[in-house]
Amino acid sequence: MTARLELIPLEGFPLVQPGDDLAQLIIASLGDNGLVLQAGDVLVVAQKIVSKAEGRYVRLADVTAGPEALALASKADKDPRQVELILRESAEVVRVAPGVIIVEHRNGYVHANAGIDKSNICNDHDDPRVLLLPEDPDRSAQALSQALALQSTVAPQVIINDSMGRAWRNGTIGQAIGTAGLAPVNNQIGERDLFGNVLEATEPAVADELAAGASLVMGQAAQACPVVLARGAGLKQAEGGSGGLIRDKATDMFR
Repeated sequence: MTARLELIPLEGFPLVQPGDDLAQLIIASLGDNGLVLQAGDVLVVAQKIVSKAEGRYVRLADVTAGPEALALASKADKDPRQVELILRESAEVVRVAPGVIIVEHRNGYVHANAGIDKSNICNDHDDPRVLLLPEDPDRSAQALSQALALQSTVAPQVIINDSMGRAWRNGTIGQAIGTAGLAPVNNQIGERDLFGNVLEATEPAVADELAAGASLVMGQAAQACPVVLARGAGLKQAEGGSGGLIRDKATDMFR
């Protein structure tokens, strides 16, 4: 538990292009904002800039929709080429409705349209393109943390953040799709509450909680603050990635 948490946006962050060195851009932006990485810092990074740096753009003109995509596109009222990409990025189609296809992404999370969209990317109306999620967000988070350590001597904990909807709730919130250096779920089962009762099911998804807070600071439109420094979170150090956040299908009551 933290006594005080600061969420500091890196203002003036430049537009990211394929092949850019994100660690270098972040170090420069920290300096521009009068900040230096400290032990225990967490960097929450928008998925969009990770995908952009990794060149995860796809021109729809280069995509040929197959029979399954054509059939699904008519139900969802979506571009069949984008539906084809959604299917390629997904392990399972969960629900379909006009304007949205809910899928289990091949990385495990259940969300809309496999995270593929056109928002906050430069586009040509006559030659549209879309942006896919990072190939392996945990690997991307780990590589970014290591690269930052080489340039600053501090290996920050890293959360790659994406906006997702939730069952039974309107609106979207930031959620962690990739992590490095932290335990994404804080298992408190067996601890005691204020009145001495033993906790039986308390496992805060701390990576998601921090992602949601940082998302509020980032904004979703033209704010141009894709990186947030979280200071004071006090998250547990841990190896591995974000897999602990994904509920096993056998216990998923929403499917």
